[in-house]
Amino acid sequence: MGSSHSATEGVAMAHTQVSRIFKPAAIAISTFAAAVAMFGAALTFAPQHAAATPAYAQQTGKACGSCHVSKSGGGALTAAGKAFQKSHK
Repeated sequence: MGSSHSATEGVAMAHTQVSRIFKPAAIAISTFAAAVAMFGAALTFAPQHAAATPAYAQQTGKACGSCHVSKSGGGALTAAGKAFQKSHK
């Protein structure tokens, strides 16, 4: 019965040694994976810029104010601007 007890202690000691070796690597890998996942999510869910630009206004001959509440462009959209934005997503 004495040898059974020492075999159990040996297995526990070996397990402890393996844990000390691989635990830091497992933590590093999981931290890296979490960072990559967060970066990917940030890119995926980042706000997208509208497709309209001053070049669009030049191509169509429309003034910026035809899509924007502000006649100089930018900011809140008119109904036409919202419709354009919706059709270009």
